Amino acid sequence: MYSFLRKILFLFPPESVHYFSMNMLKLLCAVPPFRWMIKKSFTPNRSGLSTTFLGLTFRNPVGLGAGFDKNARYLRELEALGFGYVEIGTVTPLPQAGNDKPRLFRLPSDQALINRMGFNNDGVATVVNRLKKWRASNKNPGIVVGGNIGKNKITANEDAWKDYEICFKELHPWVDYFVVNVSSPNTPGLRALQEKESLRKILMHLQMINNGKAQPKPILLKIAPDLNKAEIDDVIDLALEIKLDGLVATNTTISRENLQTPASTIEAIGAGGLSGAPVKNRSTEVVRYIQGRAGTQIPVIASGGIFTGDDAREKLHSGASLVQVWTGFIYVGPGIVKQICQDLPTHG
Repeated sequence: MYSFLRKILFLFPPESVHYFSMNMLKLLCAVPPFRWMIKKSFTPNRSGLSTTFLGLTFRNPVGLGAGFDKNARYLRELEALGFGYVEIGTVTPLPQAGNDKPRLFRLPSDQALINRMGFNNDGVATVVNRLKKWRASNKNPGIVVGGNIGKNKITANEDAWKDYEICFKELHPWVDYFVVNVSSPNTPGLRALQEKESLRKILMHLQMINNGKAQPKPILLKIAPDLNKAEIDDVIDLALEIKLDGLVATNTTISRENLQTPASTIEAIGAGGLSGAPVKNRSTEVVRYIQGRAGTQIPVIASGGIFTGDDAREKLHSGASLVQVWTGFIYVGPGIVKQICQDLPTHG
């Protein structure tokens, strides 16, 4: 069914289709009988999928990565589709329009996307207001919500820590965990913040604030797949040194190697982060390397090229505790969580 629908949707610009599809789902979920039918159709019904990670309980280990619901608009709808958790954002202190359109591109022959969105979002104040309303109407939500935070494009790197502080403080009462995003390729200079001393300044400052809270929230760092071994070692050493709660591996890549899409098409698209199947192996390599170096001392959420239960199992067997989908959701469709969970080992 979805394969047919996808052919129609893929005739239209990706970003427009994204919002059209989610707004249609929102309309359906506003009607209780339809929402019940959607939940019944797409929520995994296997027992033993519940997973505990960093003190949080997830109904299943399959989440939706940041960038899909940037502004916390679709939490009810994504819960109905069966996700165990949703990472909102990337959220910045001030609203941002992001980069010029078009900025999202499909590569169907590679089961991939290229995006250069540029942290387009409504700003932390608006996102917080949405989360407040959602929490007020969902006393026992079925999903865990993470907050992915970043800096505004106009903020100089030496002042980046201030932007992360603003987002962290504002979102703290309303999300269950945080992911610090310094690895998007679409904000000029952002990836320079992955350098060890820049990271230390940002992360230690957030931890100091977090430790002063009555209920501290887990803080994770999202890293790029393009880091070399020495750079990953620096991240691991810093994570161990400051007792970071975990890592998300990985973000999108700037690599364009081994693609089936014609080089002329890739060149015409231009800059942006590549996600989907081409990132799968590198993402798994990074997860495996972190596990080999740090074992259980650094918990990992795996992201990159997850389309099937086999893909998810590979990530989990490599040392990840949870997995995130994004591009796979676009290509596989709304049944992706249920399909993946059918093939996962249970804890029961």
